[in-house]
Amino acid sequence: MPKRSLSPLHRATTHWTTGRRILVAAVVIAALLGAAGLTAWFTSRGGQSKTGASPPAPAPSSPAATAPKASAGTGSVPAPPKITDPLAYARAAAVLLWSYDTRTTSRDQHLAGMNAWMTSETKYTDWTAISGQIPDPVLWSRMADNAQYATAAVGEAHFPSAFKQALAENPSAITEAYIYAVTVTGKQTIAWKNGGGGAEERAVTLAVQCRPSSDCALVSLAPSVAP
Repeated sequence: MPKRSLSPLHRATTHWTTGRRILVAAVVIAALLGAAGLTAWFTSRGGQSKTGASPPAPAPSSPAATAPKASAGTGSVPAPPKITDPLAYARAAAVLLWSYDTRTTSRDQHLAGMNAWMTSETKYTDWTAISGQIPDPVLWSRMADNAQYATAAVGEAHFPSAFKQALAENPSAITEAYIYAVTVTGKQTIAWKNGGGGAEERAVTLAVQCRPSSDCALVSLAPSVAP
């Protein structure tokens, strides 16, 4: 099986459009009102080296813009955990993004399962960024023909230094939306029929919302991996 088809579920964010970068920056900045330094950091990352980022890959030809109905079922996609710790939720969300099983789960089921992890606050949710990690229907079908699946193991999760600095400069800003930036590292293992397979190191920076007395939810992905 060609190497290019092994990792369609984790498109490199370095190929995002300017509009997508602005959207993701706006989401995180909303949680850190007045943090001008963080704004500059998010919008400037596109021109820097991405240490630990996923290798570049072509974007899907037709990324999903809307989530399928939950009535389609969610197949092997797990339900979101009921936790209030942004680090723990981001770790679980990274496993979600790096895992799939075309043997038991259709593309629509996978998308429906992922959508259940998203924040219900439409002002902040960036479903396009998350669903854009899923390959288009044709590629998913080819992966299913080869019984391709992936599992993931998380190494560690931390708040990026720029996020901590912005929060230290304006501690009350987080109370607007309670959105946290979290960088997660780990490994994805991929396999397909006839004994094929491989493994690859992964890293991603997620935006996670954790309001007081509420379970966390996924918001978006940053346009690059934040140290």
